[in-house]
Amino acid sequence: MRRPQPRGPESREPQAGLEPRRAALRILDRVVRSGQTMESAAQGGSKLEPGDQALALAIAGETLRRLPLLDRLIDGATRQILPDDAKARMVLRLALAQRIALNVPDHALVATALPLVDGGPRRLVHGVLGTLLRGALPGADEGALPDAVAARWSAAWGDEAVEAATRAIIRRPPLDLSFRSHDEALAFAEAEGGTSLAERHVRLSDSRPVTGLPGFAEGRWWVQDLSSTLPARMIPAEARNVLDACAAPGGKTLQLAAVGHSVAALDRSESRLARLRANLTRTGLAAEIVTEDVLAYLPAEPFDAVLLDAPCSATGTFRRHPEVLLRASDRIIAESAELQSRLLAAAARWVKPGGSLIYAVCSLEPQEGEERIAAFLAARTGFTLAEQRRVLPGELEEQGGMDGFFTARLVAGG
Repeated sequence: MRRPQPRGPESREPQAGLEPRRAALRILDRVVRSGQTMESAAQGGSKLEPGDQALALAIAGETLRRLPLLDRLIDGATRQILPDDAKARMVLRLALAQRIALNVPDHALVATALPLVDGGPRRLVHGVLGTLLRGALPGADEGALPDAVAARWSAAWGDEAVEAATRAIIRRPPLDLSFRSHDEALAFAEAEGGTSLAERHVRLSDSRPVTGLPGFAEGRWWVQDLSSTLPARMIPAEARNVLDACAAPGGKTLQLAAVGHSVAALDRSESRLARLRANLTRTGLAAEIVTEDVLAYLPAEPFDAVLLDAPCSATGTFRRHPEVLLRASDRIIAESAELQSRLLAAAARWVKPGGSLIYAVCSLEPQEGEERIAAFLAARTGFTLAEQRRVLPGELEEQGGMDGFFTARLVAGG
């Protein structure tokens, strides 16, 4: 006699959860096939209720966090390897991620997966899914990095960093907030159960809507990963006028303005600067906004300090944006490194004698970090390295971790 299946909301109405799955499939397809970020892939398309939209994002996000692991499962259960962007593989990825990460019942997975392959290999999907669900699936705490990424990071940073990154990619990161003053940060941490890990910083371990947190409307804080605060912390307190190059969306500009620097925020993207303007208005902080390409910028006078947060592969942000590891090919990294060298050369011209040039990338690739600084110093005798900081996977892991990051402060000769 067949055992009754466990029943829940999805078992009563299997099709009720279909639209969020369709939306998750569209997001995954755009990320894998077109190389979009998950944020851009989630825009447009059908309009979902907030709860359904949140479910679609959760399913797509958990799938991207576990993509190499899911593909190994699928490849072990098929006679022929499915193309990477085949709809059958996409649907199987989504279904398995829900089972492993979200604990969705088996019958609900099947009921919502098969309609996604209408006109396609339903029998194949049904068979592979049934085989895998009857077997032993990985636990929610098991992850994997893309093979190329694991090999690259193992060579650069060692197996311990790779293991830490493998643990980190399946864990949703905490929420980091930057405050205008440290007293406000400490008061907020005490009231909201947060932890302050640095000056003017608070970390919340639980997920909450940002706009509903105390002090949002009053502009007491802004969202900013702890690693991202490091470059602005390197700027000497005595630096009067500071240029924040590639400034949008503006967390570092807000940091600099909050501690009293006179800040010019430079970025070529007017749409991204709109977000910076909105945050300046909300926080009541002030900065001069300059819409210009860094490579074409000609300031009226040099600055006491220049902060260059350069465009990069962004592989250090994989905890929040696991899709970056799919895009970060050797070609992309090399192209980013070449642009970073050009930006560094331009920014160096804007620093006063004795002033500071701070270079930063949210990347775990030495080609974009340490190697760029070494090449810059080898080509110029007018700068010296004052300090540099590399954040690797595993740092502050027990407290929730940090994004991978590199930042260095160079001093111009007098």
